[in-house]
Amino acid sequence: MSDQLRQEIATAARTIIVKVGTRVLTRADGALNQERVAALAEELHQLIATGRKVALVTSGAVGAGLGRLGLTRRPTELAKLQAVAAVGQSHLIETYDRGLRAHGHHAAQLLLTAEDLDDRTRYLNVRNTIRTLFEYGAVPIINENDTVSVDELRTTFGDNDRLAAMVTNCIRAGLLVILSDVDGLYDGDPQNPKSQVIHTITRLEPAIYDLVRDKATGLSKGGMASKLEAARIATASGENVIIASGRQPGSLAKIIAGEVVGTLFVAQGSSLPSWKRWIGFTVQPRGTVVLDGGARKALVEQGRSLLAIGITEVAGPFKKGDVVSIRDHAGAEIARGLTNYNSDDLAQIKGRKTDDIAAILGACPYEAVIHRDNLALTTEFRADAP
Repeated sequence: MSDQLRQEIATAARTIIVKVGTRVLTRADGALNQERVAALAEELHQLIATGRKVALVTSGAVGAGLGRLGLTRRPTELAKLQAVAAVGQSHLIETYDRGLRAHGHHAAQLLLTAEDLDDRTRYLNVRNTIRTLFEYGAVPIINENDTVSVDELRTTFGDNDRLAAMVTNCIRAGLLVILSDVDGLYDGDPQNPKSQVIHTITRLEPAIYDLVRDKATGLSKGGMASKLEAARIATASGENVIIASGRQPGSLAKIIAGEVVGTLFVAQGSSLPSWKRWIGFTVQPRGTVVLDGGARKALVEQGRSLLAIGITEVAGPFKKGDVVSIRDHAGAEIARGLTNYNSDDLAQIKGRKTDDIAAILGACPYEAVIHRDNLALTTEFRADAP
């Protein structure tokens, strides 16, 4: 069964990011399922054969390492986890490369940390590398660098779902496909036979988050909650996301054909510029400013710059040029932006008119605390969203 909206999205998506989870790639004993990796490589080849550019964000390094080392349990000690990931990473990329070479492609390994995407220069280097790999006809195989990244292994940095959304934004891919061990987002408990997959979500409203029914699992991390966060990051930037089963053969081909597979999360509004994607959804904020109701309305509904008079609280420390989180009085983040003032100066001028800044600080170098060109709304309910 095909769907017109899905057909339009699939047709428009000339660059696709595919993310695959650990439980899709490993057997019940935790060892890497090489047959499944080979089948996935064939599906990626079929996408590339349509003239599309495809990059893969993959989990599975720790799982692959467990199998290769003959371990039956995931270690809890950090150093051992990193060692297992190091062993598994080579096994994982070797398996992908073997599967892709069978179809005339090469696997290109990119191991990333949060710092690689947090730093603007390194972020642009990542983008340029991926684009160049496309030119060479190689398939970027991207993973969080588990061998050095403490946070990923302890499930705080964000896992590969969020990484996939960041990569989607980085190269402005039109579609992110998250292949999971579930068929999509259910309208109730997935274990209940009466629950059904929601085929299309046009708004990530609070009721959608209430549907998450995560359970602790052995090898995989993140669960549906992290997939919804990935969907928020990508759709808020103007891209589309599909969560579908990675265990069903031919899922990618069905998605490209516009068939109703999994759950489609529809892009919110127009596509954001690359600069604002980095500010709003990649770099980590160094501090926080809290707004009054008038300033919130000016930013969200009118697309204005942030002035000092609308700020009620400042939490730092942060420097001029840092990205800060912009929150409303209830604590909800509504935007992020590059500040023109450091935290000490901003604490002195918050709540004051622009005309007062020179008298307080001795000069008024900027009228706006954050100019609208350096500000990105992070809420799902962007002013230009449909």
